[in-house]
Amino acid sequence: MSPVTTVSRSRLVATALYLVVWPVILFALAGSLRWIEGWIFSLWFTALSAASIVWLYRKDPALLAERYRSPGSGGQKRWDIVVIYAVMVGFIAWIALMPLDAMRFEWTPRPPRWLQAGGGLMLLASSFLIFRSFTDNTFVSPLVRIQTERKQHVVSTGVYGFVRHPMYLGAILMFVGAPLLLGSVAGLLAAALLSLLLVGRILGEEKLLVAELDGYRDYRRKVRYHLLPRIW
Repeated sequence: MSPVTTVSRSRLVATALYLVVWPVILFALAGSLRWIEGWIFSLWFTALSAASIVWLYRKDPALLAERYRSPGSGGQKRWDIVVIYAVMVGFIAWIALMPLDAMRFEWTPRPPRWLQAGGGLMLLASSFLIFRSFTDNTFVSPLVRIQTERKQHVVSTGVYGFVRHPMYLGAILMFVGAPLLLGSVAGLLAAALLSLLLVGRILGEEKLLVAELDGYRDYRRKVRYHLLPRIW
């Protein structure tokens, strides 16, 4: 079976609308447009997503098509389908809780400015790791599966020479950094649950890669850490 290497224009248009929807939801739930941190996060999220899609469209259309693959396709492991939908639900809850907590209802006290600034720095690190994961690894699928039709092989250069799962590290930095920036402790609780889901997914994905991807066992010996050097 030959891999799908293109994404239709209609899907790209739908993605553009999708990127606009999230900031609209954020501010609608906040109940105010006078939220500087909300604008910063919205612009960051939209810019990173748009830049990644444009780069993939021009430089790696096969990976872009892989990123659009539907859950349950391509031999994705059954357990991962459950994880994918759990992450989707968690992401929606994360997006919703932050403006409700930080602006509309103020359920929790706002963190100090230096902690909010730290959240902003985490988002910068997140954008670097996420974007570089795309540029360094053409096999970075959203699904846990072996891409035999694309002749998947181990990638050990770039950010993949730093930790074995830089994309997940970037996602966790986003999940934690955004509620810090926006001032939402409730968002941090959702971030903790999402991070635990990703850690569990890493463990399942590693079992698959060791069993089915040539060279991955050697790669694990070369790059010893999943997410954080000298920690895990």
